[in-house]
Amino acid sequence: MKSAQVRMARGALNWSLADLAKASGVHRNTISNFETGRYDMNPENVAKVRAALEAAGVEFIKENGGGPGVRLKK
Repeated sequence: MKSAQVRMARGALNWSLADLAKASGVHRNTISNFETGRYDMNPENVAKVRAALEAAGVEFIKENGGGPGVRLKK
């Protein structure tokens, strides 16, 4: 999961950093630092953030020549 995908997913869900932090149990600053490229998240936090976004209806798209992305499930 790339930092840009987290930003795109939050935008698709209209979630703030606080919303994602609450849903994932990962501190807001940790998510913000990951999104801005300051720091990588540890694998446990990546899994928590990904699980929260997927539970909310986000589907992660692997790189397919156009770069990684996200979409909302139907």
